[in-house]
Amino acid sequence: MCIFLGGNCIASCEPATLPPPMPATAMFSKFKHGTTGQNALDNNPIVQFFEIGKQTASAGPELVWRIHDAYRKSDGKEVSVFLFEKRCAEKLHKPKRKETVTEILRGSVRQLERFRHPKILQVLHPVEECSETLAFASEPVLASLANVLAYQESGGGGGAGPPSTGASSQTQPSSTPRPAHAREYHFLDIELKYGILQITEALSFLHYSGHVLHRNVCPSSILVTKKGTWKLGGLEFTERVNDIDGLEPVACQPWTSRLPKMAQPDLDYIAPEVQTTSVCSILSDMFSLGMVVCAIFNQGRPLIQANHSSSTYMKQLEVLEDQLHNVLPRVPVPLQEAAVRLLSRDTRQRPTAQLLSLIKYFSDPAVHALQFLDVINMKDPTQKSHFYRNTLKEVLPYIPRKLWFQHVWPCLQQEMKTQEVLAAVLQPIIFLVQECTIEEYESIILPSFRNVFSIPKSIQATVTLLENLHVILEKTPRDDIRSEVLPMLYNAFESTTIQVQSAALVAVTNVSEYLDETAIRRMVLPKTKGVYEKNAGDLKIVLNVLSCVEKTLDRLDKAQIIDEVLPLLWDVRLQDPEITLRVVNIYRLMLSDKKYGLSVNLMATRVMPSLLPQTVNPSLNLEQFTNLLEVLQEMLDHIDRNQRNKLKLDNLSLPSPERHRPLRHQYSSDNMHVPPFNIPNLRIEQRKTSSAEDMARKNSAGAGATDSGVLGGWWFGASPSSPDSNFLRVHNAFPNRRLSDNALMMPPKIRIAPSCASSPGGTPGGGLPIRRHSSIGPQERRGSTVNLSPPTLARSMIGGSMPNTSSSVPFLLSSSMSSIRSRRPSACLSSSQGSGLLQQLGSGMVRQLTLGSSYQHPANGRAFPSSNVRKCPSSRQNSTTAAAAALSCFVHIYLLH
Repeated sequence: MCIFLGGNCIASCEPATLPPPMPATAMFSKFKHGTTGQNALDNNPIVQFFEIGKQTASAGPELVWRIHDAYRKSDGKEVSVFLFEKRCAEKLHKPKRKETVTEILRGSVRQLERFRHPKILQVLHPVEECSETLAFASEPVLASLANVLAYQESGGGGGAGPPSTGASSQTQPSSTPRPAHAREYHFLDIELKYGILQITEALSFLHYSGHVLHRNVCPSSILVTKKGTWKLGGLEFTERVNDIDGLEPVACQPWTSRLPKMAQPDLDYIAPEVQTTSVCSILSDMFSLGMVVCAIFNQGRPLIQANHSSSTYMKQLEVLEDQLHNVLPRVPVPLQEAAVRLLSRDTRQRPTAQLLSLIKYFSDPAVHALQFLDVINMKDPTQKSHFYRNTLKEVLPYIPRKLWFQHVWPCLQQEMKTQEVLAAVLQPIIFLVQECTIEEYESIILPSFRNVFSIPKSIQATVTLLENLHVILEKTPRDDIRSEVLPMLYNAFESTTIQVQSAALVAVTNVSEYLDETAIRRMVLPKTKGVYEKNAGDLKIVLNVLSCVEKTLDRLDKAQIIDEVLPLLWDVRLQDPEITLRVVNIYRLMLSDKKYGLSVNLMATRVMPSLLPQTVNPSLNLEQFTNLLEVLQEMLDHIDRNQRNKLKLDNLSLPSPERHRPLRHQYSSDNMHVPPFNIPNLRIEQRKTSSAEDMARKNSAGAGATDSGVLGGWWFGASPSSPDSNFLRVHNAFPNRRLSDNALMMPPKIRIAPSCASSPGGTPGGGLPIRRHSSIGPQERRGSTVNLSPPTLARSMIGGSMPNTSSSVPFLLSSSMSSIRSRRPSACLSSSQGSGLLQQLGSGMVRQLTLGSSYQHPANGRAFPSSNVRKCPSSRQNSTTAAAAALSCFVHIYLLH
């Protein structure tokens, strides 16, 4: 149905809502034959070529063109069908106006076919006519600019109304019903900037290449495509200009009420000189463009709202400057000066289309990228590749997300079918995949992108796809990963090109979490080894192989690691620092857990021998060297712990008590095995020797043998020349005694305490007191088990055992006796005197030892019965009292000194 005002049809039937984007065949199957006016289309020949759906927009003079979504039957290409119903013109009062309007609209389509330009609406099918309708097909159109701005004009902007323009409310035209999808459409700043630039370029093409004036630049002549680009249409009123100078005015028909409104330009946007002097030039179109710019930033309301009245137009033209200043604050600052000059009544102040496109407002890299996309089909493959790989990839982050899928993606989608530029196109596509949501990826990108995995690709395209596979798999459903993506990855290992094989290794490293263990063990590892064996000399391949192994190591079982991974590591040449670092990192990972099977034996025999030479590799920097040394030290620690534990277990299997005794104590005096002997009433104290005493002892070794020969010879049955006479060789008698336990220390102090009546054979404490061992701590003391009694020596001297009573003479070690002699020069006798005294003492002891009778001790008067005394076989009458008394006196004299 048509909307009439004053008996004239001012708009076509109400447009229907646009369904959400979907495949063309699915979309049109839902609304075929479901709209008003569909019956009128059935008689038009255009239905033979296109499947036509619902009306979505309107355009042209008085919005007489109804725009329908459609798709081409031959190839399913999405289009828009423009339909004019002639009955709208039949309502006009004067005759022949129907034919006049029909001819104007028919001529506009021919003009669109003639002037082909990226900024002018593209006609895909010429005009088809029948008795009721006129129709043609164009590129997919979302809406006209008039449809988008109509909602704002009716106050749907949600905010306060625009500043007053001086126009009377009675003169404001009724708002055009706006489609639902247009009602939800809001322009971004970059869309407005780019849209205005596109219309400027379209006018520049018409003015300087087509040599024509448009004469009806207004929102109803500007079409917004589904890509978001603005295209100039509405060429119903073009006027040819001078080919040499387009600035030269030409005669033209001003707006008049004598002609139908749909057969004339929009009065609200006509330049003043057209109405006042009936002339126009290319600058007249620039005035109209300035009016469009101000309407865009004035919520769709033009500065002049004449309401189809010439007189009203002239009145508002007088206050146009004031109206402009009211609206100017809403115009972007870089565009304000241009807007003022465009709306100047003096044509000489207006900039041309060429000059306007050069202002700073349009100098935006994102805008330039969108411009290039509009003309991408006119470029050669080299220019396309450079743009996709460099310019677009860098600019995409600055292009609003809305335009990614509205403007950029359709171009990329089309270019994916071209093998020559596929590798370059993948660069911005990967960025879109990375930044979009999963829902956007699955609904918009994946349907077209799925084919890329299976189609033949160039080497560079395959490499690009593999290197960014982790970005794709992050958004791809699991079913598609298994059916589409992974087969492409596995096939890449079989490629004969090194670049593809290397990219496959990189891909496995990046997407290992998407691979199951079976795939890694049966597919990835064997193929990785195969690539290494064929390219063992290629540094990049080896690095990628090691990275792949490191990433998948925890998914392999121990047997595969030992049988396949470790031999591969041992075969790698560790000359390059990067390779060395990768290998070291793999070994570090293996050391972290026993499940990897890196045993101590393998470390010691295979791993460390291969790594140790790299410690002196001059190519390693400090960090690499540190990492290498840390791993080697960790291996040594593993070996140390393992071997120590093993040796301790082996030591526990030895017979007791040897397994508990450290080796350093095997020559200690604790190892002597002699019969027990307790010296009665003795207390032994150790003291350290002085350096002077040590020197004197060493120097007197030979003389000491002679001096001690009398007593030592008597005691041990050796001659003065015997080696046993030397006090440093006492260990001949005690072979298991350490040297530190002998005469290297000063002899102990010997104190004789009164004998205990209850212990005829020793002290009440059970023998010798505690002594300090030379190899233990100061607080740790042990009881001595050394038997100082040499019965075998006494038996050799006197032919029998010696008495062992409390009054018996204790048998001292030769080292102690020698020490008594050589303590201090002031406290000891000379060597000759000492020798004579000891000989006399020895003779007296021998004589007393031969006596066998009992003896009454003069000190305590205690008698020892003969039955308690062990007798010498050769002499049993004499007692040992004299010898004991003599020895006691000697010891007291020694102690006093």
